[in-house]
Amino acid sequence: MNRKAFLLSLLAAGLMAAACGPKAPEPFGACPTPDQVAWQRMEMNMFFHFGPNTFTGAEWGTGTETEDIFNPTDLDCGQWARTARLAGFQGMILTAKHHDGFCLWPSPESRHTVAASPWRDGKGDVLKDFSEACAAEGMKCGVYISPWDRNDPRYGSPEYNGAFVRTLESVLGGTYGPIFEQWFDGACGEGPNGKRQVYDWPLFNETVHRLQPHALIFSDVGTGCRWVGNEEGRAGRTNWSTLEVEGFTPGAGSPSVEVLNSGIPGASFWAAAETDVSIRPGWFWRASETPEVKSVQKLLQIYYESVGRNSLLLLNVPPDTRGRLDPVDSLRLMEFRAALDAIFAEDLAAGAQVSGPSRGRGFDPGRLLDGKYDSYWAMPDGQTTASLEVSLDGEKTFNRVVLQEYIPLGQRVAAFHIDALTPEGWQEIARETTIGCKRIVLTPTVTAQKIRLVIDEALACPTLNGLAIFNDTVYLQ
Repeated sequence: MNRKAFLLSLLAAGLMAAACGPKAPEPFGACPTPDQVAWQRMEMNMFFHFGPNTFTGAEWGTGTETEDIFNPTDLDCGQWARTARLAGFQGMILTAKHHDGFCLWPSPESRHTVAASPWRDGKGDVLKDFSEACAAEGMKCGVYISPWDRNDPRYGSPEYNGAFVRTLESVLGGTYGPIFEQWFDGACGEGPNGKRQVYDWPLFNETVHRLQPHALIFSDVGTGCRWVGNEEGRAGRTNWSTLEVEGFTPGAGSPSVEVLNSGIPGASFWAAAETDVSIRPGWFWRASETPEVKSVQKLLQIYYESVGRNSLLLLNVPPDTRGRLDPVDSLRLMEFRAALDAIFAEDLAAGAQVSGPSRGRGFDPGRLLDGKYDSYWAMPDGQTTASLEVSLDGEKTFNRVVLQEYIPLGQRVAAFHIDALTPEGWQEIARETTIGCKRIVLTPTVTAQKIRLVIDEALACPTLNGLAIFNDTVYLQ
């Protein structure tokens, strides 16, 4: 081979290597399914507790309430869905059957249903109205169906598990369209015969997966997503999306609330936390609680401590006895949406440049700012620390830094800190642990030309696909 041919072959090889670039990182540990990724990216869903308790003022009905107690005067699920959409929520979940056993659809497995109520002369179906309203507003539809039934005489006997499966089949079998989340409450109290039921959770879960294969199952142990361990609207400051679930069951057999709140690093199952909380003190509507609807400031705190800590927020907004959302609740939701829009209106990282080490071509630090979900920065295999410098487009005043891990490859970052180059020099402004799908870091208000993101510890090479900077003048810490 002559010299010219040799050089041409080297050039061709170099171009081929450059075109191929380094391989993407291998997935690490338990990873989410595409449905789980899509679910967490929804960020906020709305819960609707509605049923006989709405009319009695109880939180947990006894199951002895007569069916004629349920008689909303102006049911409008379309109003619920429009309000949820305008407030920025993506999905809706209805308590189709709470612990009292009353079914908001004409369940063939029960006589304690809307079919026995005076509402619409017994011909109504709240779940049908609800699912159609979701579809009309582009909202995903979910259902809460409690396995505890304080009305069914079969509860506490071997026959009940089969009856509950048929109950699930009547909801999930297609009549009400696609269901994105099946919410299972682990409560297991006494039935009308004074007995408790031994739930067949494997059978219940298999039924859901068979009928709605894209639905995530919520419970204390997943399998799709997990309870956050409290009803106060607060995910753990450290929050892993992975959990060990073997040997645990929903309810009394679940992991500790501390484990549910923080997850377990490197665990075997992906079950991201869902943070459920009510806009009112109780879960069902009561006129006496209207003055206690949560303030915008409280809702912002909940947002930062749920969505901002790698969790999905499920906010309960209970309809009133008319079957409509209370005007106070609706207005508060619009104020909440306006506050979020104001806070996150301008990304101060726009126009910035990011420099630092990376895995190589195709995984460079600039990927953090390109706004594409499947475009991410990554470090070489085995390198679990890194420092990235973000040069802002001039001096910026800010107090929020938003980070995102590329969770389809697993959750990796265990510790990080952020420095800012201020007129007084480099200063540490935040030190945290996990990132996950989204981490909103609340920092002191600083004016800086640059920030430095330092990954101090990771379970595998870091992979991040988002960084943004904002200045919040709305939330009063």
